[in-house]
This record gives sequence, C-alpha cells and structure tokens, in this order.
Amino acid sequence: MALWSIYSGAGERFLFLRTGTLEDPDAFPPDIHIFTESKQPWVILPEGVPAMPQFYRRSEHWPEASLKRREAALAGP
Repeated sequence: MALWSIYSGAGERFLFLRTGTLEDPDAFPPDIHIFTESKQPWVILPEGVPAMPQFYRRSEHWPEASLKRREAALAGP
C-alpha cells in the first residue's frame, strides 16, 4: 500500500499523504473530493465538503496562505 502520492504538475517537492494509511485517519477528513464522476453510487459523500467531478482550480479552493507556500516551494531554494 502506498503511503503517499506524487502528482504530475507538483513534482517531487510535494508528497500527498494518503490519510487512510495513518493510525487515526478520522483525524484528517478531506477538504475536497476529486474525481467524483467515477465514484461508485454506493459511496456517499458528506454534505458541506466540495465535490468535483474531476480536478479543480487550486486558486478557487485553497486558502491564500497555502497558495503562497506552494509558490515559494516551487520557486526552490
């Protein structure tokens, strides 16, 4: 089982932790659901959490502080 993912566009500067691998994954509920167009009909997504059919624009969903951290990390040392 993978512990993290590396997504294209982010490169190896960003590792996306798979919370299901944690001892207490319930401590980190998702901020957004992606690729929901391919979810099984019996998967019920919680109300109040954005759900995108595919991916999304970070600028529309990430907090400004997170966008700035990402920009700084991509700029490199």
